[in-house]
Amino acid sequence: MSELTGRLAVFKTYKLYVGGKFPRSESGRVYEVTDSKGRWLAHAPLASRKDARDAVVAARKAFGGWSGATAYNRGQILYRVAEMLEGRRDQFVAEVAAAEGLSKAKAAAQVDAAIDRWVWYAGWSDKVAQIAGAANPVAGPYFNLSSPEPTGVVAVLAPQDSSFLGLVSVIAPAIVTGNTVVVVAAEDAPLPALSLAEVLATSDLPGGVVNLLSGRTAELAAPLAAHQDVNAIDLAGADADLAKDLEIAAADNLKRVLRPTPPNWSADPGTGRLLTFLETKTVWHPKGT
Repeated sequence: MSELTGRLAVFKTYKLYVGGKFPRSESGRVYEVTDSKGRWLAHAPLASRKDARDAVVAARKAFGGWSGATAYNRGQILYRVAEMLEGRRDQFVAEVAAAEGLSKAKAAAQVDAAIDRWVWYAGWSDKVAQIAGAANPVAGPYFNLSSPEPTGVVAVLAPQDSSFLGLVSVIAPAIVTGNTVVVVAAEDAPLPALSLAEVLATSDLPGGVVNLLSGRTAELAAPLAAHQDVNAIDLAGADADLAKDLEIAAADNLKRVLRPTPPNWSADPGTGRLLTFLETKTVWHPKGT
C-alpha cells in the first residue's frame, strides 16, 4: 500500500498466449516468479501438457496464412512489432533487470540489442531466398530452380540465461521465414516473454503465429518433442540430459532438431537460425523452344 495515496497497488496478472488469446492454464495452476535475489515478482501460469497441445493446434491453424503471406508483408509485420517494443522499452528494461539481476544500464543495453535484432531479422524476410535458393545448372533443356520454404510448426525452448535478447533471437528467425511457433519461456524468468505476448497481440501479427507458454521446461518440452504435428524443435533452453531425451522423442516423426549450444546472445547471430527451419523445394521446368 502506498503511504502517500493510501491505495493498494494493482498487480499484473500474467497469462499464456495461445491462438491470439490470453487463456489461463487449463489446469488452473500458477507458480511463483522471483527476481535474482529471491524477492517475489508475480505469479505466472504453470502451463500443462494440454496447453501445449492446444498451442500446437493454434500454430498449425495459423501456418497456412502466415507461410502464404508475401515475404515483404511478413517483414512489415515484424517491423511493426519492433516499433511497439520500442514504445514499451522502459517496461522491458525493468523486467529484464529484475529477471537477470542486471543494473538498469545493462538491462537497457540488452533490451536495445533485442529490439535491434528483431529489426535485423525483419529485414531478412524478402532476402533469405537469395541466399537459400538457386538456379541450378543441369545438362538438358530444363530450368532447375531451388527455393526455400518454411518447415511448419516449430517448438522453441527459449534460453534460460537470456530472458529477452535470447528469446527474440530464437523467435524472430523462425517466424520471419514463414514458420509458426510454440515457445516455452525461460522457466525462472518468464515475465519478459509473457509481456512480449501483449505486444504481439496488439501488432499486426496473426493469432497463432507465436504461442507463448510459461511453466516447467521439461514438462512442456516432452509432449512437444513427441507431438506428431510439430515439424521441428529448437532446444536452446534445454540442458544436456533433457536435450538427449527430446532428440530421441523428436526422431519418431523425423523432426528437424536444432541442438543446444552455449551461444553468446550478444554476438552477431549470422544466418544459421534463419536457414535451419527451411526446406528446399526444387522444380524442373522445360525450356521453351
